[in-house]
Amino acid sequence: MAYWLFKSEPSTWSWEQQVSAGEAGTFWNGVRNHLAKKQMQAMQVGERGFFYHSNEGKAVVGIVEVIKPYYPDHTDESGRFGMVDLRAVAPMPRPVPLDAIKAEEALKAMMLVVNSRLSVQPVTEAEWTKICAMGGYAG
Repeated sequence: MAYWLFKSEPSTWSWEQQVSAGEAGTFWNGVRNHLAKKQMQAMQVGERGFFYHSNEGKAVVGIVEVIKPYYPDHTDESGRFGMVDLRAVAPMPRPVPLDAIKAEEALKAMMLVVNSRLSVQPVTEAEWTKICAMGGYAG
């Protein structure tokens, strides 16, 4: 199973809004980067990801699950980009701030640390396990 990280500014789409979408979840649209597009094309239903508040808060605040694989993004007039659907799984018991991630030697090579601008990122199993432990998530 692959793991992912989804970044969103809370003022645009917050963890609370993701949770309010319920079991039906919602689409993750608006990605306009070709590398992030490739990441989403690789996603499979059932894979998990971190929900990361960017700019405001800068922390992993929850766990999401892919519930629908890549399909065309209805907000992309060019027709080049797509999206996946996500549902909230659980809040991170203790949000894991970017500063704590950067300070952790085991996470020095994490894409969030080395390429923080990418809005959708892969996460290795070791990174997933470490951040879950840091945040007190045992799910």
